[in-house]
Amino acid sequence: MFGKLVGPDLVEMIEGREFAALRLSVMALTPPTVAEVFADMSPEHVAVLFRVLPRGFAADVFEYCPFEVQESLLKSLGTEQVAAVLNEMAPDDRTALLEELPATATKRLLELLSPVERRIATELLGYPEKSVGRIMTPDYVAVSPGWTVAQVMEHIRRVGQDKETLNVIYVVEERGELIDDLRLRELVLFDPQAKLSEKMDRQFFALRADQHQEEAVKAFKDLDRVALPVVDSAGILVGMVTVDDALDIAEEEVTEDIQKMAAVQALDAPYLGVGLGTMIRKRALWLSLLFVGEMLTLTVMGYFEHGLEKAAVLA
Repeated sequence: MFGKLVGPDLVEMIEGREFAALRLSVMALTPPTVAEVFADMSPEHVAVLFRVLPRGFAADVFEYCPFEVQESLLKSLGTEQVAAVLNEMAPDDRTALLEELPATATKRLLELLSPVERRIATELLGYPEKSVGRIMTPDYVAVSPGWTVAQVMEHIRRVGQDKETLNVIYVVEERGELIDDLRLRELVLFDPQAKLSEKMDRQFFALRADQHQEEAVKAFKDLDRVALPVVDSAGILVGMVTVDDALDIAEEEVTEDIQKMAAVQALDAPYLGVGLGTMIRKRALWLSLLFVGEMLTLTVMGYFEHGLEKAAVLA
């Protein structure tokens, strides 16, 4: 709806080549709002508008765009711009995009990533589908138990700018084993000269990378946390999951349940872009089950029809 309100003005600026004013107008909006505007614009105008945005802001907007818009943008942008956007994206959002694309396209896009980002993307894609490893991000802050609180705070100031959340700091042994997690609000109240080892209780909860995503949703409900660490089978810290990722999974589960109640199965593609064969395959099973269930209901009703008539007379 918002896109239909501001979209015509932006299109007018594009056609008038008022790129400076266009950039200022778009930068005044939030990334989710710009993504909403993109959804109501033609691919050609979206491509032009995307090119005038600063790299970091463009990457933020890209993460909020529907998959159809993301796919269209990847086709319209040059190799250098695609590489810039992918390298700026959050690892978990980038993994979600790569999962949706055909294998050949995923391979091509992985080649555009920097060596560090390619390693991260490859590791995330290597986890089983619907596992916690697919939604985790490696953008966490890890510290050593031998550090003082002052050293920890200095480390946070130095590396925390690009991290997804700073609410929770993870304490790891030398080989990377997770031994505790500390909330930032606890750290700021500690004596700056105290060592973390003196303040730790070694009581923490961690998800495993191979667990199902639904277990992560349940853990967030039970523990009331904004982020949870993710470890491998050896207890090595490999990432973390934030509550917004869990909310996305919960929303998908509710959507799937509603679709099943309506006797449909998720199409995993735009409705108008699904072929007849796929549509029949997705719908036929659930409709058949409903038909069989209705027949059983009628059969049972017919069997007890005489008794029901008597009950009606008594009533």
